[in-house]
Amino acid sequence: MSTGAAFPPDKLSRGPMSATPSTFTRHFSMIAPNYDVLLSDVWGVVHNGVAATMTACDALCRFRAHGGTVVLITNAPRPGEFVQRFIDGLKVPRASYDAIVSSGDVTRALIRERAGQRVAHIGPERDLPMFEGLGAPPAPIENADYVVCSGLFDDTKEKPEDYDATIATMLARKLPMICANPDIVVERGHELVYCAGAIADRYAAKGGDVIYAGKPYRPIYEQAMSTARQARGKAIAHDRVLAIGDSIRTDLKGAAAFGIDCLFVTAGIHAEELGARDNPDASAVSAIFADAQVTPQLVMRQLVW
Repeated sequence: MSTGAAFPPDKLSRGPMSATPSTFTRHFSMIAPNYDVLLSDVWGVVHNGVAATMTACDALCRFRAHGGTVVLITNAPRPGEFVQRFIDGLKVPRASYDAIVSSGDVTRALIRERAGQRVAHIGPERDLPMFEGLGAPPAPIENADYVVCSGLFDDTKEKPEDYDATIATMLARKLPMICANPDIVVERGHELVYCAGAIADRYAAKGGDVIYAGKPYRPIYEQAMSTARQARGKAIAHDRVLAIGDSIRTDLKGAAAFGIDCLFVTAGIHAEELGARDNPDASAVSAIFADAQVTPQLVMRQLVW
């Protein structure tokens, strides 16, 4: 458990930082003294769905060794303990983080508030532990009181438009949807697969009522900050907190809305848009931030100490 500042505050001044491509941060150790807490994305930073990103894991381990606190914050639609088992299998060292907060944890809280109501689930069977012990009787969409979407039933073959008939039924019944994973796509190896956010956004665009459980929405950040405070045993100033992620829509915009700094990793889901995984195009990086109308405080190709 960490209780002190991650680094002596006077080791590195906290002057204004520009996230233009010409000022990519090469080593995380250069800016680590500015922060006590990292809220790090998991899929796209710590692993790619197939294997751990060992340079990133090493950087997080070193940050913790200097007294910092790391909370992994993920849009995985499963409880944190299931996420931990998964990343254990990818050889992500437990020494690289203090705790995990998932959108599955936030979703469980939302389901618990609706105890006794009938729920229809859109998503793979592997996400069913999200409902355990919550008094959420399963039902088909035709008889449900609300819907939880955790993903596509088969993300190796299906696309969001395959769910238009289901969406039409939900719209006719005015069913609220809880989106357990606001991500649109995620990397699996070097391929992109669709996530629950792609279906939820399609439903919302047609007038459906959607509650988003994960990033970029505030509840998951509040839960992560509460977890970090418990780990450190003291209040944490927002200007000593850094979010790390590879998604404009979830990580960057979520951090900006929550009022904390963001380190944007280019070798993630936007890698192909940016020209190359190892050598992104400077103009493409500038353009993607301009299009999103939000700029991170820091940019790295990959998290490296």
